[in-house]
Amino acid sequence: MQAFFHFLATNPYILLFATVGLAVWLGRQSVAGYGLGMVASAIIVGCGLSVWASAYGEKLELNNFTKSLFYYLFMYGVGLRVGPSFVNSLGGDGIKFTFLAFVSCTIGLALVVGGAVLFDLPVGAAGGMLAGSQTMSAAIGSAEQAVTSGAVTLPAGATPEQASAMIALSYGITYIWGTVGIILITKYLPKWWGVDARAAAIAYEKAHGVASGDAPALSAWTPAAVRAYRLENSAWVGRTPVELMREHPEYRVVKVVRDGAAMGDTALQEPLRLGDTIALGGRRETMTEKMGLIGPEVSERVALDVPLDRAEILVTNKEILSKTREEWRALPGADQIQVVGLERAGVPIPIGRDTRLQRMDLVTVVGLKTAVNQVGAAFGRVVRPSTATDLLTLAAGMILGFLIGQIEFPAFGASVGLGNAGGLLVSGVIVSSIASRLRFFGNTPAAARNVLEDLGLVVFVAIVGINAGNSLLAQLTGALALKIFIVGFVACSIPPVVVWAIGYHVFKMNPAVLMGGVAGARSHSGPCREAAVEIQSNVPWIGFPVGYAVSGVLLTVFGYFAMILAQ
Repeated sequence: MQAFFHFLATNPYILLFATVGLAVWLGRQSVAGYGLGMVASAIIVGCGLSVWASAYGEKLELNNFTKSLFYYLFMYGVGLRVGPSFVNSLGGDGIKFTFLAFVSCTIGLALVVGGAVLFDLPVGAAGGMLAGSQTMSAAIGSAEQAVTSGAVTLPAGATPEQASAMIALSYGITYIWGTVGIILITKYLPKWWGVDARAAAIAYEKAHGVASGDAPALSAWTPAAVRAYRLENSAWVGRTPVELMREHPEYRVVKVVRDGAAMGDTALQEPLRLGDTIALGGRRETMTEKMGLIGPEVSERVALDVPLDRAEILVTNKEILSKTREEWRALPGADQIQVVGLERAGVPIPIGRDTRLQRMDLVTVVGLKTAVNQVGAAFGRVVRPSTATDLLTLAAGMILGFLIGQIEFPAFGASVGLGNAGGLLVSGVIVSSIASRLRFFGNTPAAARNVLEDLGLVVFVAIVGINAGNSLLAQLTGALALKIFIVGFVACSIPPVVVWAIGYHVFKMNPAVLMGGVAGARSHSGPCREAAVEIQSNVPWIGFPVGYAVSGVLLTVFGYFAMILAQ
């Protein structure tokens, strides 16, 4: 084995991606539906390999430049993802969920700092416990930033490597309950309060027209339809399809077939003749209201062979934000499309009758291409699949983030700033917010952004684990591990209960929506997913996105302040 570890020590890139690969594989494993995930697995695999190698006298270590680079890419990617939702959370009903997220994050920070001071835990424990107990792996990086930037004063004899190892150790000890605990607490909070969340979800579904969680994934019913009719009504002979649509705006003439062949682009201007077949598009209800308008319905393939378009529409237009789903349907072309999905801050959410859009929402629609383009122009812009990334904007955004990170202000008896990581997070928020207003600026496809986030974080955490393993055993004792676990247990368990109490008793939120709000306040999708399964409803997802965006930003930054406050 010594030869094997010596090979890894002399081939750092093989070591890095072997750790990443093992972490991804381990993260996919689950027991009773629960798993570590690839990020927590990365730190465990990294530490495990490093400790194992040290037993053979080999030191596994990767340079800090690589570690920092991937973390910075991750932080910028997070800013791009949560930016629009973070900005949107500052108005309307989002203020309530923003407040709940702030309460949860602040209490978690206070409990971690208080526990670190009470038990006189080593430097690094506070940042690691915050990251683990709140399941915010990104806080590991901001905690390390506090050490490397000099904001944290190390005790005599302590080294930055030891502080980094303690961050990793504390994260690993608190992460498991941080993950499982918030899922169980969110799932059973309504029962502890004597509330029937399932009944509350049903009431919400009926009141707001939200589809139930147990609705079939596929349905034979669609709101829009295309049907063909043979012209036998002489009243329309000699008149044009344009006149037909002007007098009956609920219809769209999508094709005219004459003598067995589809007419060209000028068909809408050509006078109609007896025997022509006209393909109409419109809402299913209107198709049956005026059955004799043109003539009998026919099943003619040439007429009905109309290509449908499936596209994603990025919401950027301010005018559409005040309209509910019911009001969308009055827009030109909206009766020829079907809305099949809505994504906010990277999270799919259910659509109800009174759902209102927010900037940078992604609406997936299916329908006639002309109608899709028409509705796309009203909502914002149609986003076609693309692998192109605006690398110029990416570079400018990264530079802006590093410049923001240089800004410092006096606090806690020292000069404190966001640092590079915090600056990049803010930069991502700024860039994505600007991109939501300028239609062709800063294109970063979701796939590219996911690579920045997923690869950036897992590589960073893997390096943290590898480098921490060298001094991990020297600091680990049973008493220390128990103290860290107790603090993490308390910091994980108390905030969601407080958030629930405020949301239920003060804000009078629907319990089903509030379950998602509790999960969002911890920036963890697992509890929301389990809550939706538990009450058999999609309603919890409605309360999730705003808190998810806000807490993601706060907890990441709080890793830095946990280290400073616990000194």
